[in-house]
Amino acid sequence: MSRSRRSAEEDGAKQAATSRRMAAAHFTLNTGARVPSVGLGTYKAAPGVVTDVVGAAVKAGYRHIDCAPLYKNEKEIGVALKKVLDDGVVRREDIFITSKIWCSDLAPEDVPSAIDSTLEDLQLDYIHWPFQVKKGTEISPENFVQPDIPKTWQAMEQLYDSGKARAIGVSNFSSNKLGDLLGVARVPPAVDQVECHLGWQQAKLRAFCRSNGVHLSAYAPLGRMKDVASNPVVSSIAESLGKTPAQIALRWGLQQGQSVLPKSANESRLKENIDLFDWSIPEELCAKLSEIKQAKQIKGDSFVHPQSVYKTYEELFDGEI
Repeated sequence: MSRSRRSAEEDGAKQAATSRRMAAAHFTLNTGARVPSVGLGTYKAAPGVVTDVVGAAVKAGYRHIDCAPLYKNEKEIGVALKKVLDDGVVRREDIFITSKIWCSDLAPEDVPSAIDSTLEDLQLDYIHWPFQVKKGTEISPENFVQPDIPKTWQAMEQLYDSGKARAIGVSNFSSNKLGDLLGVARVPPAVDQVECHLGWQQAKLRAFCRSNGVHLSAYAPLGRMKDVASNPVVSSIAESLGKTPAQIALRWGLQQGQSVLPKSANESRLKENIDLFDWSIPEELCAKLSEIKQAKQIKGDSFVHPQSVYKTYEELFDGEI
């Protein structure tokens, strides 16, 4: 092989590798909206802390913030976002914000007010769980209501039609429940946000989402960090690549084609968790990660009850547990 030809092939290989790495920075949804592949999870982020965390995250390069009324900190997140926007740190069109409709607001007539109270200037909204309770009540057996997901979805489609959301999606939906919704939806869900990490890889759901044009977004992408850090396969790969176990877990998610939503209130970890785009895990090492023992951690205990529509975990997740 001539030197010029070999050089051209090497350049082409480098460009292809660079393209693969850069492609992981965003994923394009079925609506055409582009979602940044690494977002900041804000679940259990204390109201007194979350404002500084969001500000630090945006300054570190995060452009995707995952929120929900359930987290009871959206007001503080809004304050943080207004500050970074006013200070010129980032433009509004470059920030992708996710929120979710809680179980007490799934009645079609309640969806618009739920949206208006939490999503006046946000870009994406999800049904949080495929479960419903009476308006204004807590999750308790006497408040359980049979959900009508198709009717709720029709109200969310109107939200999308109005331009208030650039995409609509679901959260914690199994392949079966997602398939049922796809069968009746006029506007197909753009995202299914679910628990997904090295210890719960969701291979069946990932394949279903991929084949149906639905983006999978991973909350709890580090699983139990103690288990990740101590796993010999993960630690060995991390050492060989000069990365941390957390970075291996997050980069694995990106290479599966899913966005990841790690949480941290530590500024150095915020930066570490987004330092994922100028390297990759070789395919042979990814194959080793697929051999890790699987166990679901977040089971939706509050929704499984003799008086619930879901009597067992198997019913809630359609056997995907």
